[in-house]
Amino acid sequence: MTRTVLTEDTGAGVRILTLNRPERLNAITPALLDDLVAALTAADADAEIGAIVLTGAGRAFCSGDDLKEFEQQLGTEAEVHAYIDRIQDVTRAMVLGGTPVIGAIHGWAVGGGLEWVINCDFAIAAEGTRFFFPEISWGVFVTGAVTHLLPRLVGMQRAREMIMLGEKFTAAEAHQWGLIWKTVPDGQPLPAALALAHRIAALPRGPVHDLKRILATPSPSIEAALAAETAATVRGFLDPDTVGRVASFGGRREGT
Repeated sequence: MTRTVLTEDTGAGVRILTLNRPERLNAITPALLDDLVAALTAADADAEIGAIVLTGAGRAFCSGDDLKEFEQQLGTEAEVHAYIDRIQDVTRAMVLGGTPVIGAIHGWAVGGGLEWVINCDFAIAAEGTRFFFPEISWGVFVTGAVTHLLPRLVGMQRAREMIMLGEKFTAAEAHQWGLIWKTVPDGQPLPAALALAHRIAALPRGPVHDLKRILATPSPSIEAALAAETAATVRGFLDPDTVGRVASFGGRREGT
């Protein structure tokens, strides 16, 4: 457990990571970034963990960068670059790691918090959640590979609108646009995320990791996609766990 990110194992291969600055709506600070990268990396390295649930304590998921600490983030170009790269490290851990991340989203998901919603493999949001990107209006820019991921989710025109105009939108709109996986009543994102996480954690780890990796870095051609699929399928065929699962499935069919 860390000060700004709480860690809890629920059993059956699921770990909850909770952003823990509720007094600031879980706004992002250098300490939170360090703690979140460490927690995500540790979960991904743990062979017992098959799914991660990411949520926020209190009234919000994450309200973005903590503006009260903005001046502390300024310095030389090298210092600013190091801070922004640490933000990008969260995305690297979430998107390029092998363990699926399910977001349990509520309250506000703003700026960097919205970026982390986009970085989730599945995001489940309370109906009352509100989202927006304020970065362009402040004179800064989005991070979190949003310029790569968001157009794939919602289309290029919608991505331009969301980032450039920065207008607030609802969970229902986010679901309609394909930004999030599901909406649930207020108070229900965490139970819904845990149910999905346990379902994913029960799946064979190898194919899940391969699918996450392949989808995160789209193949440049059909032949490249075929090669990646072939390699993943061969790994699956040669995994001893596959033999047992297939035999079990065949036995169930014969018994019906």
